[in-house]
Amino acid sequence: MTTRLLSLGIGLIALGLWQAATDGLGLVSPLLLPSPAATCSYLIDSIMDGLFPGALLVTIKRLMTGYGLGLTLGLIMGLMLSVSPVARGTLGLTALGLQTLPSVCWAPLAILWFGQTEAAMYFVVVMGSVWAVAMATENAVSSVPPIYARAAQVMGSRGWHTWRTVILPMALPGLLSGAKLGWAFAWRSLMAAEIYVTIIRRFGLGQLLHFGRELNAMEQVAAVMIVIIAVGLITDRLLFRPIERYLKRTRGL
Repeated sequence: MTTRLLSLGIGLIALGLWQAATDGLGLVSPLLLPSPAATCSYLIDSIMDGLFPGALLVTIKRLMTGYGLGLTLGLIMGLMLSVSPVARGTLGLTALGLQTLPSVCWAPLAILWFGQTEAAMYFVVVMGSVWAVAMATENAVSSVPPIYARAAQVMGSRGWHTWRTVILPMALPGLLSGAKLGWAFAWRSLMAAEIYVTIIRRFGLGQLLHFGRELNAMEQVAAVMIVIIAVGLITDRLLFRPIERYLKRTRGL
């Protein structure tokens, strides 16, 4: 309870400083930073006329598709890296290098290959998330103490049964961390992709951010940024944290 009150107090202080710097003292021009009141007014109007809900729905659909592909490919790739020395020496080195590449770097290449299409955005999201998931999966599986697998084999466990009953359950916390990291990369990658890919029929949050910048509508830019942050916090609170608590509780952590 104390932590929540402290977080709320810090948020209110930051909001007050923002308001004072814009409307109160006039230290910052509205062309550079809109006031909280102007941003809130724009956000409410956009929600009422359906602009923000529609854009958010389009973005979430793209995120689910791209992240689903990146997560699936990353898990498969990570399991390959964990069992094959050849894969670790070739594909693992490639994954390690590409993981350091900012996802926005894939956007120009995606536009050249796929044009201004949905496929270009999915490509950026997948390439932005798959390598992080693969490396986290490989680390999670490799971190399982070999003695557990050997103990299971002594009791008659072999092959897939050992993986299903021993290795994968032991690696679940690390796999969840990889999935969470991949989601963060996918979310950032999608915003970069939507900013670059603008000549399409369905607008997402990234396109609204881009158009707000082009039109010098800073209240639109600030509102989109707030929505992006809110989506990230809500996803962590409603999806990843309950799973983390369940894993910690069931494993005595």
